Amino acid sequence: METPSRFMERAIELARQGMRAGDGGPFGAVVVRDGEIIGEGWNRVIATTDPTAHGEVTAIRDACRRVGDPHLDGCEIHTTGEPCPMCLGAIHWARIGRIYYGFRIEEAARGGFDDLAFYETFARPAGDSPIPASQLLGDEAGGLIDEFLALPDRARY
Repeated sequence: METPSRFMERAIELARQGMRAGDGGPFGAVVVRDGEIIGEGWNRVIATTDPTAHGEVTAIRDACRRVGDPHLDGCEIHTTGEPCPMCLGAIHWARIGRIYYGFRIEEAARGGFDDLAFYETFARPAGDSPIPASQLLGDEAGGLIDEFLALPDRARY
């Protein structure tokens, strides 16, 4: 069986390859289940012009595609950097049960990455955001929940 260090070494290798290819920052990740890598990814924000193409997200997408399931119960993720709020959210949505990370968000900030600032923003009370948010057509949009619940073959989350 592989050790957590070996999985982190693979994440570092992926990050280095992607970073040197100009795909994005120094972020790589692997998703592991039962001692085997089932998903790999690296930061592809620049290569894809997609701000969500972080290493963890690309590894989660790869793992979900490979296993044919949006839930990765029983998995762990090994990522070169402490997950940003978006990646942490994706890890939770995927039901990944354990995170191993290399450098901390304070180190990412040293490299010019906004993770720490975003954590600070999300720690603010509801309604205290630098991005204004307003509800529109709440009743109409809320009706979609009733429609969804009425679908006999609806997706189960």
